[in-house]
Amino acid sequence: MQSQPSPKFTIILNPHADQGRTGQKQSKLEDILHTAGLDYDLVVTDGPNHAIALAKAAIDAGRIPVAAGGDGTISEVVNGVMSADGSKRIGILPLGTANDLIDMLDIPRDLDTAVKVLRQGQTRKIDLGYVNGRYFDNNSAVGLEPQVNLMNIAMPAFLKGDIRYIVATIVTILRKPAWQAEIIWDDGHYEGSLILASIGNTKRTGGAFFMTPNAEPDDGLLDFVFGPALPRLELIKLMIKVMKGTHLEDPRVHYHRTKTLTIRTTPGTPAHADGEIIETEAREVVWEVMPGAIEVFVKGEK
Repeated sequence: MQSQPSPKFTIILNPHADQGRTGQKQSKLEDILHTAGLDYDLVVTDGPNHAIALAKAAIDAGRIPVAAGGDGTISEVVNGVMSADGSKRIGILPLGTANDLIDMLDIPRDLDTAVKVLRQGQTRKIDLGYVNGRYFDNNSAVGLEPQVNLMNIAMPAFLKGDIRYIVATIVTILRKPAWQAEIIWDDGHYEGSLILASIGNTKRTGGAFFMTPNAEPDDGLLDFVFGPALPRLELIKLMIKVMKGTHLEDPRVHYHRTKTLTIRTTPGTPAHADGEIIETEAREVVWEVMPGAIEVFVKGEK
């Protein structure tokens, strides 16, 4: 039997991931890749959305793109792969802050072990979401959540990791944003006040928030949660429940699964896909699920 050729990888390194610490790990990463005997080249992003072009170029060259960074880097690589003609496979090397998709797919955070995952060649087919022209692999939202993302960007540099996102959430809540919304999904409809709507392909976002705690990335559905405007203290209490994934017990919280979703708001709302702001004042945001759209290298069976 003829053996299959070894896969060729393009490692797409985002040096700005993890508050700029990822760039300092390039030499260590290359040592690990070389020791593992991977056939690879390594390219470095030079700004937002550059990983999209690099991933597309990798696919066009017959190589498998590997996102070396955080959730934003992974999302850009996904969008590059989906814009190319060719194999829809990606690898992931965990070099970000929250690492939501990495944890939800049980990809090792240890770099040596994560490189071994690439060598083993086991993949898992997962769904993607598509929102207003952008693919996402983990999470998308309107309302409070993208407002928190904007606040997170403005946070002082000394705040690191999950605490940075938690502080950004509290500050945003204290500013008391709220919208009027119409929400339409496969078998339901809502009109009323809105504080947030979070759409999950997996359970967790922001490193600590289990917004859609029942979501599975390969069930052909998007899970989504939304809630009305609440007093500040009540909203902070609810966010604490979200960190435990127990907020679904609250009668004010709506939780559903769907293949399509449309949200119209007044005034316009920011919207994000995998933490990347795609709209700042959108009045209509439309989501749909793309079942089994991409394959991700994951741990093989023990």
